[in-house]
Amino acid sequence: MDPKSEAPIAGPETLPRQRLSRRAILIGSLIAVIALAGTGWLAWRLTHPAADASTTAAGGAARRGPPATTVGIATAERASIPILLDALGTVTPQATVKVRPQVSGVLQKVLFKEGQMLRAGELMATIDPRQFELALQQASGQRQRDEAQLDSARVTLQRFRTLLDQDSIARQEVDSQAALVKQLEGTVVIDKANEGAARLNLGYTRVVAPVSGRVGLRAVDVGNVVSPSDANGIALITQVTPIDVVFSIPQDQVGELQQAVSAGTAMKVTALDRTRSGTLDTGVFASLDNQIDTTTGTVKAKARFANSKLTLFPSQFVNVQLLVRTIDNAVVVPVTAVRLGSNGDYVYVLNAAERTVSLRPVKRGPATVDKIVIASGLQVGERVITEGADRLKDGARVVLPGDAPGGGGRAAGARRPQGAASAPRGDASAPAAAAAAAAQPSAPATAGPPVALAPPAPAPASAGAPPGAEQRKRFLEQVKDDPEALARRTGLLAAIDRGDAAALARWHQIMERRRQGAQAPAQ
Repeated sequence: MDPKSEAPIAGPETLPRQRLSRRAILIGSLIAVIALAGTGWLAWRLTHPAADASTTAAGGAARRGPPATTVGIATAERASIPILLDALGTVTPQATVKVRPQVSGVLQKVLFKEGQMLRAGELMATIDPRQFELALQQASGQRQRDEAQLDSARVTLQRFRTLLDQDSIARQEVDSQAALVKQLEGTVVIDKANEGAARLNLGYTRVVAPVSGRVGLRAVDVGNVVSPSDANGIALITQVTPIDVVFSIPQDQVGELQQAVSAGTAMKVTALDRTRSGTLDTGVFASLDNQIDTTTGTVKAKARFANSKLTLFPSQFVNVQLLVRTIDNAVVVPVTAVRLGSNGDYVYVLNAAERTVSLRPVKRGPATVDKIVIASGLQVGERVITEGADRLKDGARVVLPGDAPGGGGRAAGARRPQGAASAPRGDASAPAAAAAAAAQPSAPATAGPPVALAPPAPAPASAGAPPGAEQRKRFLEQVKDDPEALARRTGLLAAIDRGDAAALARWHQIMERRRQGAQAPAQ
């Protein structure tokens, strides 16, 4: 077969097919170019939204900066700040006495109860006194016998001296009798001492409390033989009123405390419980130790408490709070307002008129749990940023809690003069809303199966109803940290109380705008 006979013959039917293929190529290329251009325009549109938005909103004005940040503010005020020193202390009694008998004998009576509060000199127990009474009688008899011999020797000595004056006796006999008198005088002195010792031992049979305090658990019972060598004694007495607390302070604070002690300043000390939520007692600083503990770098100090309510117990661990001094008339701000940067401490100060902030370096002073003293760099009455400062920089715009949503501080301030003019519009919208609400019940019911309807939205407050007490409270609490907004809202409520119709219409306009804003996300 000839290959040439199988080749298609070019004729009129093949030309339109070739022209159709070229047209498809051109159309496809054109579509590809249009798609590429559209993709490039969309990418530019997505990467430059701020310029178009600012051009549309401001009518060709300059490009807007970053969005405003909602912040919390506080006002620098003048107050007295206490400088406190916290430490952990141990309750230590002033006296702890173990009562032991001074003589040996049978314990005859126990006259105290365990845990009883005793006074110094109060009788606690008695020991069988009979043997000591007999010893006292013996010593008294010995003394009386020796005193009689002494009297006889003195009479004889006087007689010998008379005879010596008459030269009727030798001087040797007189001197011997004088020596005998002195010997008997010494014997009488010894007898008196023995009698005193016997009387003292008899007194020791009455065991009395040496100090005032609380007696512990009883160590012996009636009938036991007790002696001064007993290790446990009869009982243990601990003095609990007054009582001391021993605690440690850093060595850096020693100089300041020493100056206060030397000046005679009474520093207040508070004893707190384990959770630091309750105050056990209040006392005064008593003394410092005479040397620093080199292992801990601290010095032991002692505070004295009256403990009239017996809330402090010996060997109890307590939290001690020492009031070192008080800084009067100091400029203070919340602790969260002060921030630390590369150049030191600083705060953001609010420019209320422009709703911007400025970075200002400050010098901090002592601080408490929630307040800090500003030594320099800030004046009383200036407002500082306490919340949201992480997103700020010098000159940044901010939104305060009292500003209207959706706009910065200047936008909200620009709308404020239009409040009076907008009152008639709010008054006109109220009847229209009421008419629409009245028309709903008169609509004819449609036949057919029931249709589930969405719950109706709450109707706006009546145009003539003044705000209630709860509404007033919420209305003012929203701007309690902004004095300017608080003053404006207070003036609006005062005008409503005076019967100002425009102020009442303004109130209902604000409530209607808030209600619509709350319903918008749900729709």
